[in-house]
Amino acid sequence: MTGGYVGVDVFFVISGYLISANILSDMVAGKFTIVGFYERRVRRIFPALLVMLLVVTLLAYRYLIPSEVEDYSRSLLAALLSGSNFFFWHKGGYFDQPDLEPLLHTWSLGVEEQFYILFPLLLVMIRRWFPRKLRPAIIGISVVSFIAACLTVRSHAIAAFFFAPLRAWELLMGTIVSQKYIPSLRGSLARNLASGAGLLLIMVPGFKYDDLTVFPGWTALPPCLGAAMIIAAGETGSSLVGRLLAWRPIAFIGLISYSLYLWHWPIIVFQNAGGMVMHGAILTRSIKVAISALSIAVATLSWRFVEQPFRSGRFRPGRRAVFAISGFATLLLAAAAGGMLWTHGMRWRFPADALKVADSASVNTVSDFGAGTCFLGPENTFKDFTKDVCMSPPDGRPSTLFVGDSHAGMLRSGLAAVFPDRELMQATASDCAPLVESTREESENCKNLLNFVFNDYLLHHRVGTLLLEARWRRTDLNGVGATIEYAHAHNIPVVLMGPSIEYDKPEARTVILALRDGRPDEIQDHRLTGPQILDRDMAELARLRWHVPYISIYNDLCKPNCPVYASDSVPLLFDRNHLQAEASILLFKDIRASGQLP
Repeated sequence: MTGGYVGVDVFFVISGYLISANILSDMVAGKFTIVGFYERRVRRIFPALLVMLLVVTLLAYRYLIPSEVEDYSRSLLAALLSGSNFFFWHKGGYFDQPDLEPLLHTWSLGVEEQFYILFPLLLVMIRRWFPRKLRPAIIGISVVSFIAACLTVRSHAIAAFFFAPLRAWELLMGTIVSQKYIPSLRGSLARNLASGAGLLLIMVPGFKYDDLTVFPGWTALPPCLGAAMIIAAGETGSSLVGRLLAWRPIAFIGLISYSLYLWHWPIIVFQNAGGMVMHGAILTRSIKVAISALSIAVATLSWRFVEQPFRSGRFRPGRRAVFAISGFATLLLAAAAGGMLWTHGMRWRFPADALKVADSASVNTVSDFGAGTCFLGPENTFKDFTKDVCMSPPDGRPSTLFVGDSHAGMLRSGLAAVFPDRELMQATASDCAPLVESTREESENCKNLLNFVFNDYLLHHRVGTLLLEARWRRTDLNGVGATIEYAHAHNIPVVLMGPSIEYDKPEARTVILALRDGRPDEIQDHRLTGPQILDRDMAELARLRWHVPYISIYNDLCKPNCPVYASDSVPLLFDRNHLQAEASILLFKDIRASGQLP
């Protein structure tokens, strides 16, 4: 499911429904206390969370390299303080490696806990001073939160994703259902229609949404409405969907759902980082099955031996014991995080040659792309594209305009260093193939940038060479041909550059782990062959069909084997597929020496 992330939104609605129903029923009965509420939250959340954090911290020692351990330590502190959403909001960027963040999933727990710090206090104040205004207050806050999310997501998508007030409407939708602020569903037909439609509203986005979907905001409304409709239908009687969800295997998944939420992502991350579950790529069917089975098994143990004893049974600890145990475990884990930061990621685990690679790989090279001005990431808008800097009119020197995505952006360092006698112009954005016709789902930044380049700038300015580069896909080839035809029709000299070298994991961590384990010969086993095959096909098309000069990164750098390093202890790539600045310079030295760029 490419849109499986909508499950978090469904979870928010369910959480809002259950917690608000408990709070408000206790208030009506005169039994509600703030301390009692927070005690129940601690019993529900902290024991299983702290056990997971302890185990993941031990696994981090084995599977993460020093820079990743440092990042993990900071995320551990954020999780302990229920602030993971703020940590990942400020850390997030186009070049991050989310599949190497074991605690990324705790952002939603942070949102939920921040909501429940304020929500009961709000209810107490409204019921005390404005008892007749509870319904309009809940609905009003929901509407304001939803509108704010819709307005924010277009220009600040990361903030809209992680900021708790912009997710509050999802939790409050559950409150609206629990307090029956909407008409009840009477009759079997109404319940079946509502629950069936609700299931579709969840499943369709789950399969149709993907990484390029503008989300959350209005696109989060269908799954949230779907969850609310299924809950509302279940309040007044049975339905086909209700009976399906009550089926014992599915009901059991519901029982262990919190522990399953806690454990599934770290297991995926450590499989991806070092084959913890099975040797091989994470996307194979057998490994997915193994990950699912292990996640359910561990979640079941967590539910039975951690969650349940703290919530019920004869060994259920009292209030003081719960707070004391949780507080002590929190301090212990916080001390561990501090220790990992103090030791710079427990560097003693690695030999000197691996640490030299780690040090060179930790240097931030994103600024070499012209980030925020000539390269637009997801955190930018088209207004950030600085035209007078990136697209200044030619001054008489030979000019080169390079257009594309981050694979075009990575050329900036090499072009600037090796061709100082050229005027360089840059128009690049994340996931933006430089095509006049594309089958891709393009971001607003990409659409605006390409419209400016192909329908404005190139029609009014003469450039010496138009250099096209991207992380090409085979489905782009028709669009590449159309773009070259456009260039020929407007007498624009065009040069096409092929795919970059790629690894299945960040190259630096692959090298570091191979050096630690004494198996440097295995580094090349992680290099993907698909891009090189596509490179050969594009070279042939450029020669026989498109009739344009073609630059092959593989031919220029791999003679015959692709190098591991760009220079002493500096890996060729700074992630899975982007050249380091030194590698970009190395590439363009060869390009200049062979006269490949007119």
